[in-house]
Amino acid sequence: MRIALLGIYTEALFLVSAITAVAMGLAEAADPPVFGSGAGVVVNTSNATSCTWDGVQELDDEVWKPAASYAFRGRSNETQGPGNIDRDIMHMVRRLSVTEKIGQMTQVQVGLLLDCNGELNETAVKHWINTWKIGSFLESPGNHNGRYSWYSPQKFSELTDAVQRIALENGPKIPVLWGLDSVRGANYVKGATIFPAGIATAATFDADHAFAAGRVASKDSRAAGTHWAFAPVLDIAVNKLWSRTYENFGEDPFLSAQMGRASVQGYQGDYKSDRTRVAACLKHFIGYGYPFDGSDRANRHIAAHELLEYYVPPFRAAIEAGSATAMESYGVVNGEAIMLSHYYLTQLLRKQLGFEGMLVTDWGEINSQATLYHTAKNVEEATKLALQQTSVDMSMVADDASFGQTMLDLVANGTLSEERLDESVARVLQLKKDLGLFTDPFADPQLATTVGSLQDVNAARDAVRESVTLLKNENNVLPLKVNDKVLFVGPTLDSTRLMGGGWNVHWQGPSNEDGDAVYQGFGDTILRGVRQVTGKAPKYMQGVDIDGEALIDIDNVVRAASKADKVVVGLGEHTYAENGGNIGQLLLPEKHIELVSAIANQTNTPVVVVLVQGRPRGLGTIAQNAAAILNAYLPGAYGGLPIAELLYGRVSPSGRLPTTYPATEAQASATIWQSSYGEYAPQWAFGYGLGYSNITYSNVTLSHSDLQMGAPVTVSVTVTNHGPHVQKEVVQLYTHQQYRMGYAPELFRLRGFTKVNLNVGASETVSFVLTAEEMAFWDRKLRRRIEPAPVTVAINPFIQKDISAVVQLRGDPGYVLEEANY
Repeated sequence: MRIALLGIYTEALFLVSAITAVAMGLAEAADPPVFGSGAGVVVNTSNATSCTWDGVQELDDEVWKPAASYAFRGRSNETQGPGNIDRDIMHMVRRLSVTEKIGQMTQVQVGLLLDCNGELNETAVKHWINTWKIGSFLESPGNHNGRYSWYSPQKFSELTDAVQRIALENGPKIPVLWGLDSVRGANYVKGATIFPAGIATAATFDADHAFAAGRVASKDSRAAGTHWAFAPVLDIAVNKLWSRTYENFGEDPFLSAQMGRASVQGYQGDYKSDRTRVAACLKHFIGYGYPFDGSDRANRHIAAHELLEYYVPPFRAAIEAGSATAMESYGVVNGEAIMLSHYYLTQLLRKQLGFEGMLVTDWGEINSQATLYHTAKNVEEATKLALQQTSVDMSMVADDASFGQTMLDLVANGTLSEERLDESVARVLQLKKDLGLFTDPFADPQLATTVGSLQDVNAARDAVRESVTLLKNENNVLPLKVNDKVLFVGPTLDSTRLMGGGWNVHWQGPSNEDGDAVYQGFGDTILRGVRQVTGKAPKYMQGVDIDGEALIDIDNVVRAASKADKVVVGLGEHTYAENGGNIGQLLLPEKHIELVSAIANQTNTPVVVVLVQGRPRGLGTIAQNAAAILNAYLPGAYGGLPIAELLYGRVSPSGRLPTTYPATEAQASATIWQSSYGEYAPQWAFGYGLGYSNITYSNVTLSHSDLQMGAPVTVSVTVTNHGPHVQKEVVQLYTHQQYRMGYAPELFRLRGFTKVNLNVGASETVSFVLTAEEMAFWDRKLRRRIEPAPVTVAINPFIQKDISAVVQLRGDPGYVLEEANY
């Protein structure tokens, strides 16, 4: 028989009895439940393993022809999300033993299931399922000594399906939930389309690209037999030194909120019925993006009212979009451990923001309270505080059984009640039901045929075309002409892996040993893109290594540059993630700067610099020596062709900076929303970017001169393309409150944006609706209220000067729109 928990309450009695039998292991007396095929996997079933593998990962030799296109459900404004716990789930919870409940709250990484040959060890799986009743696994075997460096959907799903079969036949006989860091496509699945990083997606200023990236990531993750994506990443990236800047949607609360909302819709969609979708996971809650010294996990100093004002909005938007899960943040805010904070993880997340889904820790974060942060005396104390003071549901303990043993002890000695376990287990099991795991937990083999589809590749390339940001174009040196004699120099021009960065094949990105071979054709390079655009083999010299340790053949580079019409230099960063990307200064490696200086100062050839980087690195003299600068961010594995198209003018750049681009080290934490009285003189401002066409703005109008609650104002502006190129133009609406009693107003707040496509000679009137409610701010008493004052309404203030109008904000300063309890 097939057990289907679909909320069909006409069969409620049958469902309750059936699922109870599964939960208690009583179904063995009857026909075993059928959850899908999941057959045909070869696993190691012996207790003793003969170690014959040398530990060097191999290329997965699985070959398939991806479908050129496929049908999918588009973006919908209807929200599906977590909510009440179904009665059959509560019945199941009550029938589980304490050990089984704790197991459902535990997540460990896949490396614990592998043998010394990098293959699945069935004995190990049975141990974790039977002894610890584990309810969730995470990660890719490629990151944990698996045989292959990048697992195809076929081989990945063979492993996950094998684990599911064992789970259904052992322990509590409950399907396992598998989580994966599919943060920019299903980046750990071979052939899956790797999209631009979050910061690049934000640079498009078009949330449809965030939706597309999430949708494709979810489909390809399900093809691998995983059900839960640890995405989107919604931290506000304030300190640009931070190694995780590229994972997020930039520094602005409004931009991040719009991107985050669309991303959740993409990942999750109709996840309770659409089996191509996964559970989304808003992360990292909260304040992670302002590490005091720029290093990952450093302490953050953020006033409570500023946290609500600038850091909460993306998470609020993701919750409103129905995110099924959330992940707490590493580290501490104002010295208080997030992992142990009742305020952050119960009062703020659950009560104020209304999150009803399942909350998971980040990697080993409960144990880290004792072993890293010294916020608990020992692991037992950390576990007790986490469960008593917060609403956490699952521990990503990751590497051992410490959580299970500690929890058993805490329940046995009466420190933790079984009712506290029930609360979390119910949310875990409800999530499994919503994802369809009680119907069929196995991978759908048909989805594997869509992994790497040209349709997906084109979606990723479209995002690159609209994200790359032209920062400088002196004397219109760009676009290049096909008949120009161009010398291409620099390590990022001839590398797929450097365009991908971290969270790309592996956690830290492909290794030097992996190189580009690991992609097996699922990607391109900028040089290959140039060949495709021009029909000619580009002349290329490396010039410098990616780490900037040495110039390479510099005399010949300069000699060749002097004979060229133009030189394109590709610079940037090696691949990294988290602590692996900590840096002491923003400045690019000195040898990168010297390379550009040598060409610019020893030749008369204009230099175009293409930056492939995860954060806005300091440019030194490059800012002056380069005639043109393109910021490509981390465009992903398929970034090469669209970048070449942008260089040669097949597409006019339309990306805009989603972060402030610092000019000095002291500006590392400068933002567009900093207090207006302070100097804001970055290299380039938030929202800045150029195109190849002459765009003008005119006729700014307001529908009313007063702005008050319940009476919004329509702001309109006319945008004209004077040519010579077709142009996608980002229209941005900002406000600046001219004064605010007792509180310094921000320099600017982004209030709206849209992207219009203008033919040469075309004009379009763009309108935004501005409300008084969005002008409210959080004060130090944690009250959200309005202070009346004149407000400057500006359009693209750092690109188009003096395109503005003034509206009078009116309201009662004593009226509180929202109040938070600390």
